[in-house]
Amino acid sequence: MTALETLIEALKRLPGVGQKSAQRMAYHLLQHDRLAMPRLADALTSAVESIKHCERCHTFSETPICSVCTDAQRDAKLLCVVETPADQAALERTGSYRGYYFVLLGRLSPLDGVGTRQIGAAELLARASEAGVEEVILATSFTAEGEATAHVLAEALRARGLKATRLARGVPVGSELEYVDLGTIAHALSDRR
Repeated sequence: MTALETLIEALKRLPGVGQKSAQRMAYHLLQHDRLAMPRLADALTSAVESIKHCERCHTFSETPICSVCTDAQRDAKLLCVVETPADQAALERTGSYRGYYFVLLGRLSPLDGVGTRQIGAAELLARASEAGVEEVILATSFTAEGEATAHVLAEALRARGLKATRLARGVPVGSELEYVDLGTIAHALSDRR
């Protein structure tokens, strides 16, 4: 395999990047932005060497315990469970949640061999059982796998006497009902306050 083919294959590993997009990126870098290539390579090498998972919540961190987990100003009564570090980052950007997190690093997918062990359910139950935690917010996605994950985790948490809640879902702010899909409208009606 040539160096160009190797570069294209490496770029195809990125989400949403197919053969044509990878080729465009490779040709652009080689023809118009060769100076960016060493910087990109250095950034990737540095990330691989320095970014690990937080020992407490499993998000990405350059230190053993991330800055969120060491922030004493956060609400220790709340523990929000998300599927990925990207989901945690999205919640943080809202500025509306001030509790702690637990990142599953996936969701249940029996067909792919992903069970409760692979997503860290035992670690979650141990973390949620720590003194001070009063509510576990299940913020998994609203896909079939995300719903199944939330259901299984909620049952396990409630079996231990812990309060488990689920993110609300409904009609997006600023949207018109006639353009919202029927499933979203149905959930908004059943989850109404």
